[in-house]
Amino acid sequence: MPVLTRPDTEASPALALEAARAAVDKKATDPVILEVGKVIAICDYFVIASAPNDRQVRAICEAIEERVKKSSGISPRFIEGLNDARWVLMDYGDWLAHIFLEEAREFYDLERLWGDVPRVPFEA
Repeated sequence: MPVLTRPDTEASPALALEAARAAVDKKATDPVILEVGKVIAICDYFVIASAPNDRQVRAICEAIEERVKKSSGISPRFIEGLNDARWVLMDYGDWLAHIFLEEAREFYDLERLWGDVPRVPFEA
């Protein structure tokens, strides 16, 4: 059974940025960070990105996991959806990474669903 670690809440914005940058480095499509903490209780940030094929979705997830582990020592609590890689959810406690196949991202349209929350600016 994996050991669950609780990230420092103060570190969450920096770690979400690290995840978004890791996605950019792997050529993710349209990465965004949404600050959802004021409207939902489960976490503070969503990192959302997509890729045109399942192989690249997996590569983005691996890059996020690697970069966050290297910069903070934190591993995801769990990763769901990696087998088919249409929508992979990486749970880091205070923030979640949603990595989609492009058509799945268009279908679920989380940015529209959470359209009233602030976006965290970052250079892609």
